[in-house]
Amino acid sequence: MPKKILIVGGGFTGLTAALRLSADPDLSVTLIESAAQLGGLAAGFPLGGTTLEKTYHHLFLTDTAILDLVKELGLQDQLLWCDSSMAIFRDGRIHPFKSPLDLLRFAPCSFPGRLRTGFASLYLKHRKNWRGFTRQTAHAWLTRTCGRSAMDTIWTPLLKGKFGRHFDRVSMAWFWARIHIRANSRSGGGGEKLGYFRGGFNAVTSALEHEIRRRGVVIQTGATVEKLLADERAAIVNREKVAFDFCLFTGPSASLARILPAGGKLDEYAAQLRRIEYLGAACLIFTSDQDLGDFYWINVNEPEAPFLVFIQHTNLVDKKAYGGKNVYYLGAYLPPDDKTYLLPDEELTRLWFAYLPKMFPGFYPAQVGERHVFRFRAAQHIVDTDYVEKIPDHQTPLPGVFLANFSQIFPEDRGTNYAVREGETIAARIRREAAR
Repeated sequence: MPKKILIVGGGFTGLTAALRLSADPDLSVTLIESAAQLGGLAAGFPLGGTTLEKTYHHLFLTDTAILDLVKELGLQDQLLWCDSSMAIFRDGRIHPFKSPLDLLRFAPCSFPGRLRTGFASLYLKHRKNWRGFTRQTAHAWLTRTCGRSAMDTIWTPLLKGKFGRHFDRVSMAWFWARIHIRANSRSGGGGEKLGYFRGGFNAVTSALEHEIRRRGVVIQTGATVEKLLADERAAIVNREKVAFDFCLFTGPSASLARILPAGGKLDEYAAQLRRIEYLGAACLIFTSDQDLGDFYWINVNEPEAPFLVFIQHTNLVDKKAYGGKNVYYLGAYLPPDDKTYLLPDEELTRLWFAYLPKMFPGFYPAQVGERHVFRFRAAQHIVDTDYVEKIPDHQTPLPGVFLANFSQIFPEDRGTNYAVREGETIAARIRREAAR
């Protein structure tokens, strides 16, 4: 009799784990997802005759785990490598930020601050070991290394935009990983290259779904785990008991804490999971006939700006893929109880559109076509200087139950590459356990 595997969560970690576990004839795999569709944060929705992600996604040249999976699935011909372009909006102007020369020309920062920032970036690119950074905050290290002017105009706005009131608690190890990856995603000494799929990341999700269904994996969407049972290997799913030999939970750590049974070590473990704090994210996506500039990615570093990033997706991917329309993202990280996060879609759209003329005086809301707002309550975990002690093991105290999510990938940040890598790792561990 095959052993029963229950996978909770249909993001890239759950899908990759299902792919690997379903290769074992001694395992029977069921995957459940609370949303109506698979893909997690990379889930797509229909737009302009194709599919687009609800939150902005791309690949780096260093994303070897997902690139190997793409090749295995036969999707390499659908993967495009595109020239990236980046800028910073500060002091009422959009400043190019694609090269060292652009940094030297960044007038809002003092010239010594620009030089110090350039040397710091070069140092972080070539430094291999991040462990000495774990107990230092990024804010303190960057202040010492780059100076006050660079902090005011470049780094503090970005840290605040990403982590809100937690901006001065974030570990320098996390910041090292961000700079190290971006700096090494350049092709042959040229500009940054970013990967994107024809048809969006839904191409990968669909290929994974097709393959695991072919192997006999049972997939249920709109299915919610209400409780894990203490006295037997089973879960309550949509009010029904589902037995398993092994369960893999791939959602946020706090969500696992909510469904654990009470008592003893499990209470202590739930408290450990709740120590990992999360911010939510809000994304506004819209199409327009208007072309609002030459850059793919603009960090919005003005202190009063209501969003962190402006992305012209069709400066990475040709707008022909979207019926000739330009496609844009506006995004912000916010606490789930923040008043802006809780605004109705129309009010959030009006608030953010009211700011856009400061960046693009010719922006006209009347020319906007489709518009969509998406929110995610647990989009970014807070990686502070004590984070190493907070990282949960893959094995939970509940027999047969495992956890794999973004809280365990420190110092790296979220991303489909690390989701795939975690899925590979946890699947191998569960297969070993099942073989015993």
